[in-house]
Formats: sequence, C-alpha cells, structure tokens
Amino acid sequence: MENHTIFEEIKHTNEIGQEYWSARELFSILDYIKWDKFLNVIERAKQACKNSGQEHDDHFPRVEKLVEIGSGAQRDIGDIHLSRYACYLIVQNADPSKEVVALGQTYFAVQTRKQEILEQSFGSLQNDEEKRLFLRKEMAEHNKQLADAAKKAGVIQPWEYAVFQNHGYMGLYNGLGAKEIHKKKGLKQNQNILDHMGSTELAANLFRATQTEDKLRRENIKGKQKANQTHFEVGQKVRQTIRELGGTMPENLPTEDSIKKIEIKKGKELDT
Repeated sequence: MENHTIFEEIKHTNEIGQEYWSARELFSILDYIKWDKFLNVIERAKQACKNSGQEHDDHFPRVEKLVEIGSGAQRDIGDIHLSRYACYLIVQNADPSKEVVALGQTYFAVQTRKQEILEQSFGSLQNDEEKRLFLRKEMAEHNKQLADAAKKAGVIQPWEYAVFQNHGYMGLYNGLGAKEIHKKKGLKQNQNILDHMGSTELAANLFRATQTEDKLRRENIKGKQKANQTHFEVGQKVRQTIRELGGTMPENLPTEDSIKKIEIKKGKELDT
C-alpha cells in the first residue's frame, strides 16, 4: 500500500471542516502493540509541540471513545484527535526501525510543509482581488484532481462528469444546478461561474471539491450514482457548515466582474 493511501484512508473531517487523525487508528497503522507505549510517543510529541511555542491542546485534544464490555455496558477507553502537525511530531518520535514509521515521516513532513506554504501564501495576499486570483488557481488545480478521482470512481464520459459536477453544485446551492446558478447570478451561458465568484464563494467551492475528492479516494467509492451522491452530500455538508457559522448562502453572494479582468490588470501592472 502506498504511503499516501495508508495515511489518507484514516484521515477524518470534523463538523467544521477540520481534518484530523484518530490516535487509536494511527497506533494500529504504525504497528504498535501496547497502547501505553504509544502514549509515551504521544507525550514526547506533545513536549515537542510545546517547545515549538504552540498549545498542545490545539493539536492533541482528548475525546471519548466507548467500547462494549459485555451485557450492553460500555467503557470509555479514550482517544485523541490529532492534527496533521501532531501526526508529524508523533512519527518523528516513533520507532524509526519500523518501515511504516519511515513512510509516515515522509508523508506528514510533505503534507505539513504544503499546508504551511499554502497558509503563508494566502496570508500574504493584500486584497480581495489577489485572494480571488489565488483561490481561482487553486480551484482549477483541484478540479483536475477531482476529475481524476471521479474517473477512478466510474465517471468517464464528459457528459457524466457534467452531471457529477452538477450534483456538487446542487448540494451546495440548495438544489440549484449550473444553469439555475447562471440565471440567478445574471450570467450568460458562456460565462464560467467560477470566474465570477468572490473569494468567499470560491473558498466554499474549493472546500466542496477537495472534500469530495478526499472522500471518493478514501472510501474507494465506485459507480457513477454513488459518486454523484457523494458530491451532492459533501455540497450539502459545506452548506450546513456555512449556515451554522452564520455565513451568507453562496447563491446570495454578489456576482463579481470576471476574474479575467483582474488577470489582465495584474499583467499590465507587472509590465509597467
């Protein structure tokens, strides 16, 4: 099994879209036999987290995990929801003689660095125009990855992919498909919806795309209908999160000028 797959398969996403790994599941993947011994590794990772100036409770929160102990009774054996950074520190402090630990060190080092670069890049942007350009570029890249995941699930023909994409829109936009969104936003048929989204709406759609791709791959979903349903459900979940956070629903966000105008403007600024 590839190192990407083995750690991606046990990745979870909570109700507000944050990714995490279960310490109990990571314990098993890393071939530890005794939980107490793995807890020692976690404690060393927590200390490293503290030494880096970060709050370990943000990266190693304890959660309840109930198991059956007979006669319908349950016992809380406890678990820890680990951030990507927490996992990185754990594999750095785990037994290096284990091959799977070496794989984990590579995987989490690469993924953690990618996230750092992404956050630094986005944090350095000066205004909404720059954020739109950044997110639109990310959207284009992740749509390619989403298309690849959908193809592996059985979405082959171009028209099938159009239907698949429409399911994602319908989940996120309360039943509105691409045509209905075009109409509501006052766009012409040949205008790309994504090119006329502001940064907030682009971010919601980027989250929809990345989480759908992740779910298709992680759960090894097969079949066009299941893939379509997955995209719809992820879209619904993103919409639910926006509602719970008190945000504006994406169909009610303003239609922006084409991002092509910003690209032309930025190009002229670079030339001067």
